[in-house]
Amino acid sequence: MQLHELQPKHKAKGKKRVGRGGRKGTYSGKGNKGQSSRAGRKMVPIIRELIKRYPKLRGYRRFKLDDYSAVLNLDVLEKHVKAGETVNPENLIKMGLVRMIRGRVPEIKILGNGKISKKITVENCKASKSAKEAIEKAGGNVK
Repeated sequence: MQLHELQPKHKAKGKKRVGRGGRKGTYSGKGNKGQSSRAGRKMVPIIRELIKRYPKLRGYRRFKLDDYSAVLNLDVLEKHVKAGETVNPENLIKMGLVRMIRGRVPEIKILGNGKISKKITVENCKASKSAKEAIEKAGGNVK
């Protein structure tokens, strides 16, 4: 026996057509007249919680990215950035510390977790107050 010789054991069962006479009767369990007896009817939910949840269930709402798409801590910069180097979004993407988001360069914020001892220049990135103080204390600057 070969693949092209295989056949199903049982015949495919036909789809039941409702509302055309026969055992189910004329209305076919749908009652008479009105919206709910028509084909393609869509009933709007009346319960408030359902209405509020509806858009989320259907998935039409696009979520908004936060103000800062990427965050970095000082200890990560200490580990991966050399002294005297400039830190900006393009360089961070080349280093592999940050990824592009939807084909765009993300807005980056540097946070103050960890310590930094290297003199670095930070450009086009936002920095928290503690991160800015630590970078300037190490001899670098934030533009």
